[in-house]
Amino acid sequence: MSRLILSGIVCCLVLRTAYAIPACAQDDEDCRESHMHPDLLSERDRLTSQSRIAGEETTEYWLDQGKQFVKEKLHTPANQNIAKNIIMFLGDGMGITTHSAARTLLGGEEKSLYFETFPHTGLSRTFNVDKIVPDSASTATAYLCGVKAIGGTIGVSGHVDRTDCVGSANVTYHVNSIAKWAVDAGKSAGVVTTTRITHASPAGVYAHVAERDWENDSEVKGDCGTDTVVQDIAYQLIHGEVGSKLSVILGGGKREFIDSKLYAAGKRSDGRNLIEEYKQQSSRNAYVETLDELNSLNVTEVDRLLGLFQDNHLLYHLETNEQSNQPTLAELTRKSIEFLSRNDKGYFIFIEGGRIDHGHHDTYARLALDETLEFAKAIQLARELTNETDTLIVVTADHSHAMTYSGYADRGNDIFGSTTYTGKDGQPFMTLSYANGPSYETFFDVQQHARHDPTTLITGAIYDSFPSTIPLDSETHGGDDVAVFASGPWAHLFSGVYNQNTIPHMMAYASCVGSGLKACSTAN
Repeated sequence: MSRLILSGIVCCLVLRTAYAIPACAQDDEDCRESHMHPDLLSERDRLTSQSRIAGEETTEYWLDQGKQFVKEKLHTPANQNIAKNIIMFLGDGMGITTHSAARTLLGGEEKSLYFETFPHTGLSRTFNVDKIVPDSASTATAYLCGVKAIGGTIGVSGHVDRTDCVGSANVTYHVNSIAKWAVDAGKSAGVVTTTRITHASPAGVYAHVAERDWENDSEVKGDCGTDTVVQDIAYQLIHGEVGSKLSVILGGGKREFIDSKLYAAGKRSDGRNLIEEYKQQSSRNAYVETLDELNSLNVTEVDRLLGLFQDNHLLYHLETNEQSNQPTLAELTRKSIEFLSRNDKGYFIFIEGGRIDHGHHDTYARLALDETLEFAKAIQLARELTNETDTLIVVTADHSHAMTYSGYADRGNDIFGSTTYTGKDGQPFMTLSYANGPSYETFFDVQQHARHDPTTLITGAIYDSFPSTIPLDSETHGGDDVAVFASGPWAHLFSGVYNQNTIPHMMAYASCVGSGLKACSTAN
């Protein structure tokens, strides 16, 4: 190696060391700035000046903003009407860092996702009976059935351990969702998701199982034997006490309903085609598989609607194009509300933006945040299609994720970009990263015990993975509280910090369904 090349390498190493952040005091901004790359300093100043809103540098701007917020609160009276309709939106895995980062993606730190403008907010504690950090099955049991349970179980009490076949079949351990409470009160009910309709979150509406993976009979037989009496989730959706009464069922997961001998992608082994069985239940049961079929459906001519738009989960929004013929979550929401609004007594519907969670598990931050924006669009449409005087909309998440949003990034910085600082190793780092996940070896040279420059690996592709600190096959959920946003009758009940299982009780109170306290009762 020539002296010239060697000198260049040494020079680069010295420069990297010079630009690393030393042990500055936490509030010593001058110290941190003194160790920033000079090119980054000038770029930071340019971006910051461009992203500022006119007047932000003045005291009056912020004082006026604070006064205006107080005025808005003073003019937001408690809505104590009875909720004819309830729409529950669930952003699967949408922790506070997720919607905060998505807000920046929307157009800047000062922007708000539509549901963040709702007048009442609270925090939900997501732990379950056996885990500090929960999964989507036990949380569904909490926020839909009002009971905390064991991780991996759906619609059963804490008496039932995961994969407990005997306990799963014991109806005394089954707990019912607010969808059943609504149906029992004469209302209509529905479930919509961007995941398989038999996946953990939507299954909480209608199923009772000791294992979230029991989506088809083959999975049940693998754990419980061929002579088991346990019914799989897909079967319960078509023939179960609650599933068979749902008016709207829209999502993915066609494969869970058909025997593999009847359909190449099928997962069943019992010779059944549950979709055909659903059609045979009534000539007024409609079934659709594409956006075109959904749009052409005359809702006045059918009593029930089943739509399965993919064999597995729905495609991510960023994966779709004109040829996909797959509805967006907003389009599914519009059709569902149109369909359910025919019932004069009202309705309950559960609508899930489920692929936020999947993006995070793969450390695909772009996909996760884009799904969050799509989720917000569906909520805005739902509020525009309904009346705040009689329709309660509740927006929350089942759990958080291990995504971090950190690093003193400047105003106007790309949320998917690097910060204006470097680590002590001289390498830049990203504003978004994960505490754990499958991308560890992409960004870390295990042999050299050194980080790769992440800015050379994150290119703007939708499948860009973002750095993770601990190597895992799949990034994990987070255990922090999740936000709850509410608009409509009795939305003010959702303020404060409470256990997740409280949520359906508050919705039931507002709409006078179930066996608990009711707003329409004088015995409260």
